[in-house]
Amino acid sequence: MKNTILVIALAFVFSCNSNAQKKADTKKETFPVTKTEAEWKAQLTEKQYYVLREAGTERPHTSPLNKNYKKGVYHCAACDTPLFKSEHKFDSGTGWPSFDREIEGNVAYGTDTKIGYTRDEEHCATCGGHLGHVFNDGPRETTGKRHCINGVALKFVPAKE
Repeated sequence: MKNTILVIALAFVFSCNSNAQKKADTKKETFPVTKTEAEWKAQLTEKQYYVLREAGTERPHTSPLNKNYKKGVYHCAACDTPLFKSEHKFDSGTGWPSFDREIEGNVAYGTDTKIGYTRDEEHCATCGGHLGHVFNDGPRETTGKRHCINGVALKFVPAKE
């Protein structure tokens, strides 16, 4: 009797791990700008490669762009796509450059579960470079969003006077 119950229990446990629960599509998303990993490594600094191509995170308070409040546009450091405008930047106190909105169409979104819970990941819609994450704790008087972006993933282009 005990053996029968054990067999039924084991069959139930293993039947719960069906193919429907496995990742259906393992192919990489394609973007308008694509390069080999060797080409990205030749173009980007070690820190840029770590963040943009390996979805890493820079240490907080290390980017000079965190406290940059000059007028201009923040571009993708990998492909130069304009991503965020300076008028949408705010000091979130987190140690990373933060914006309440993106330039529409230039930022794409995905799901990140690497640290044990789900976050909304942001990446460049042109090259797929990892930028950071978006949260719902931004300024309530505007969008309520906080686009928390790795400064090393950005290139600041000052406005022309």
